[in-house]
Amino acid sequence: MRTPLFCLLVILCVAAPAPAQSNCSAMSLGVGGSLNGFIPFPADNLWNQNISSAAVDPNSDAYIDFIGGSTPLHPDFGSGLYAGQSIGIPYIVVSGTPLVKINFTEYGSESDPGPMPVPPNAPIEGYPKPGNGDRHVLVLDRDHCWLYELYNSHLLKNDNWDAGSAAIWDLLNDEQRPYTWTSADAAGLPIFPGLARYDEVAAGAIPHALRFTLQNSQAAFTPPASHWAANSTSPYAAPMGMRLRLKASYDISGFPPQATVILAALQQYGMIMADNGSSMFITGDPDSRWDNDDLGELKTVPASAFEVVLMNPIYTQSNIPQGPSPGIASFTANPQTVSAGSTVTLTWTVTNGETNIVSPQVGVMRGNSATVVPTQTTTYTLYATNRYGRTTARVKVTVK
Repeated sequence: MRTPLFCLLVILCVAAPAPAQSNCSAMSLGVGGSLNGFIPFPADNLWNQNISSAAVDPNSDAYIDFIGGSTPLHPDFGSGLYAGQSIGIPYIVVSGTPLVKINFTEYGSESDPGPMPVPPNAPIEGYPKPGNGDRHVLVLDRDHCWLYELYNSHLLKNDNWDAGSAAIWDLLNDEQRPYTWTSADAAGLPIFPGLARYDEVAAGAIPHALRFTLQNSQAAFTPPASHWAANSTSPYAAPMGMRLRLKASYDISGFPPQATVILAALQQYGMIMADNGSSMFITGDPDSRWDNDDLGELKTVPASAFEVVLMNPIYTQSNIPQGPSPGIASFTANPQTVSAGSTVTLTWTVTNGETNIVSPQVGVMRGNSATVVPTQTTTYTLYATNRYGRTTARVKVTVK
């Protein structure tokens, strides 16, 4: 069991502000690689905001009653295997990984197109026997600081991937999916920033909110969510994005070490509703260093120990924000006719855009130009996206 002094140190650590960051170079490569203190997204991002003193939603008690006050918290991650599957959502940190094509099988119109640096050894959720679950694949590109997340992922023989949907996230900036768009998660949220990761727990603090699921949700979402997947008409079913906070009055001093760090984070940063699933299940990464008995103590914490942080605004079909999609003033190739193997510069001018992707060959870009070396006549498509929608433009490069 932890001593009171250790718990005090944990709480002081999680209350510290997130450090300023400019790149992902400190990340360790490989499956479950440590981020070594790097925190996805800026300090003002909703995932990273300390909400320990935020107002309680006026309907908090009703939301908790709908969940069921005796419903226990449940760690949906740990060490070892359960029914032949790893426990949690895995991730991999890569560098210099070739870009591959992503073929969409379900939600292509709401997905970010490839190519993406998803290696053939990227672990699929549920490995070594992924089965028919959500089959998420999470990839962090250390070189360029992008996060790639796939849902219902299947590796193909040519090392390309089939996926139900995919989303790309800029780890250095605040961004949001277009309103009403899904991501690799039902709420339109990134998954990775909400994981309880062993590297953070081992360091003594989780400085961000955690991801969790509930059995029922309504046709509504609240920031940072952008999408709903309603299965209930009750006004007290959760909107996607609803944040629960462990009450400050709840005594966490008697919990074992790993559980203490997680509970301290839930008091400081809370947990964000991200998908329909088993109620009060929090998500983490599978890691052989988790102590399942330690984590099991989280199951003694009931939903009644939580409160709902004020939700304002809540978006429904009647008040979804409207605004202009990005404008593409130009998308050009220079030269536009070349010999095979020659260099071509693609250049674009976009207004009101947040994310620019060029397909094929290029992928997501922060700048306004890219160099390609086409070997055959190719039509390049620019996808410019913001929170209100997506605009596309095309240019054809002819190879003689």
